[in-house]
Amino acid sequence: SSQGPAVPPKQVDAKQHDSHTYRYKMNYPHLGQCIIINNKNFDKKTGMNIRNGTDVDAGNMMKVFKMLGYSVRVVNDQTCAQMETCLQSISREDHSKAASFVCVLLSHGDEGVLFGTDGCLEIKKLAGYFRGDRCRTLVGKPKLFFIQACRGTSLDGGIETDALGDDNSSEKLPVEADFLYAYSTAPGYYSWRNQVRGSIFIRRLCEMLDQHGRDLDLARILTRVSHWVALRFESDTGAWLSHGKKQMPCIISRLTRDLYFSE
Repeated sequence: SSQGPAVPPKQVDAKQHDSHTYRYKMNYPHLGQCIIINNKNFDKKTGMNIRNGTDVDAGNMMKVFKMLGYSVRVVNDQTCAQMETCLQSISREDHSKAASFVCVLLSHGDEGVLFGTDGCLEIKKLAGYFRGDRCRTLVGKPKLFFIQACRGTSLDGGIETDALGDDNSSEKLPVEADFLYAYSTAPGYYSWRNQVRGSIFIRRLCEMLDQHGRDLDLARILTRVSHWVALRFESDTGAWLSHGKKQMPCIISRLTRDLYFSE
């Protein structure tokens, strides 16, 4: 009896493995937690002004991540110690039935640091609680940090242009793997926030997640956010030193797979 050409099993396996390898598994019982730290009022000793408009950002992020399927909690006006306690406590929970973890940080900041109501602390310390060696139930799962805060005081004047695994085999992962940091602005720069409508970065991020959260992977969504903020936004202060300034979001990805919020 004649038979067709045999298909080597390895080729089929390799294709299946590839499609599986480059996409995070999201079909857990829960998509995960989203914690939003929203700091608006600060102690006088910090010299930091009230962050009007931040409640709009917190509300928009809460709405869009609930829509995506996350369990969302907002905590307001946290001291440094409270921020540490909050995130350390979450990192010690059992995330084995969760697909991912999201943290939104809305506050004043400077390069590498975020302000609590009473002072500042390193963002690295807050995120560090979720490292692979400290939070075992999130190993191999995406840990997303969205940070709306200044990273310095520089203003970007712009430049004119005329052209525009999931088989059950054992594997060793770096403890810093599977993190993503989406900063509203580039290192050293000011981050713009409208006192009525909220910040330009968070507003556009929420719009993009709402439109494409179920059909595009996160990297492409964030590229579209960066594209819009970079090309479409200019500050409108009317003041000579701060009018017509630009902003460039900064995405630092240590993700090892494509992240789709749908299965």
